[in-house]
Amino acid sequence: MNPARTPAPEPGARAVRRRPKNRRAQIAAVSAAEFASLGYHRVSMEDIAARLGITSTALYRHYPSKYALFAGELLRLGEVTVAAVSLPEVAAGWPARRRLGYAIDGIIAETIANRTTVGLARWEHRYLDAPDKRTVDQHFATALSELSALIGAVRPGLSARERAVRAVGVFSTVSCLGDHRVTLASKSLAVLLNTACWALIGADLPEPAQPPPAPRAVETPPTLKHELLLQRAVRLFYERGYPNVSVEDIAVAASLPSTSAVYRYYRGKGDLLNAAFRRAADRMSAVIGPTLAESAGPTEALAKLVDMYVAGAFDERELIFVYFAEFGHVPDDERATLRVVQRMVVTEWAALLTRVRPGLTPAAAAVLVHAALGLVVDYARVFGDDERIHPRQWVIGLMEAVLFGEPAVGAMPG
Repeated sequence: MNPARTPAPEPGARAVRRRPKNRRAQIAAVSAAEFASLGYHRVSMEDIAARLGITSTALYRHYPSKYALFAGELLRLGEVTVAAVSLPEVAAGWPARRRLGYAIDGIIAETIANRTTVGLARWEHRYLDAPDKRTVDQHFATALSELSALIGAVRPGLSARERAVRAVGVFSTVSCLGDHRVTLASKSLAVLLNTACWALIGADLPEPAQPPPAPRAVETPPTLKHELLLQRAVRLFYERGYPNVSVEDIAVAASLPSTSAVYRYYRGKGDLLNAAFRRAADRMSAVIGPTLAESAGPTEALAKLVDMYVAGAFDERELIFVYFAEFGHVPDDERATLRVVQRMVVTEWAALLTRVRPGLTPAAAAVLVHAALGLVVDYARVFGDDERIHPRQWVIGLMEAVLFGEPAVGAMPG
């Protein structure tokens, strides 16, 4: 018998459970992953406790509320973002390109390290209390300002607006990792995203049309209650977030006499959200076949799909935002079907991209497709509806830069 071996407990003896020394950090990590996976409103303290294998009482010893866990993670992500673009003192003597490269590498490294929760900063931060939201917004504004200045040093001919658009594009391209589960080795993923970011920064964008094209105004007749309800519901989901909208709110917005009138057309709020997702998914999938048939090759087909996607996103910003932000709230019985349609769209785009760029694996192409599709939503999220700041011609050019990987870094000025 080895005397150093811990003796087995006596039969019937009660096992002693020792509290991990890092319990508080463990709780924060698990809760953040749950919020990112399901959305803040769909997670309870009981859910978090169950995931950790502890009681709710034990959980409350460490954190007073679910909100404290949620806000804590978003504040941490904000601080991490600022740190990622902060240069060391020695960088003062570096060339401009090396300084910018250091920041891009930092953004990519931190995003990969925080991939399971980075989506919170994009889609759930609107649920923060006003003081915390101001703090988080300031963190990201600081990071954008720092990155814009670094881009300007590499490309001094860019206007402040052009630098800002590219800075948002870099953060968007990298943070798309939080929106999907495409698997790629960390080193390969970092190289892929680095190339995409430099291509976006180096892209020469067309002179925007003056004035910008007016959005396609479609006013639904009050008699088409089914369509009117869907339109009003999407607007409310966009403005307030799905959990903060009631069936009564939708009825009032659609000028219906009572909440019960909604149920003549839809089974409930979840049915309206599902209808919105089906509409967005169907529009994206329906154009693929005809576009392939009408195009001379994969490059032309992919360029046409980009054009149509951007046009649709600018004309129906609210629908596209809801499509990206509210998937976690789609009713469980519909989520699997919708996910199949979403994957099919990405797979078809990625297949075209691998024909344009044979060196890409299907997984790498899928990462770039997700990044390109997310650009439209992030520009609207950061800059609002003002096309003077991010004209659709620019968005098309930046999407193509991310997808096609041009121009090469060596061809960039500066």
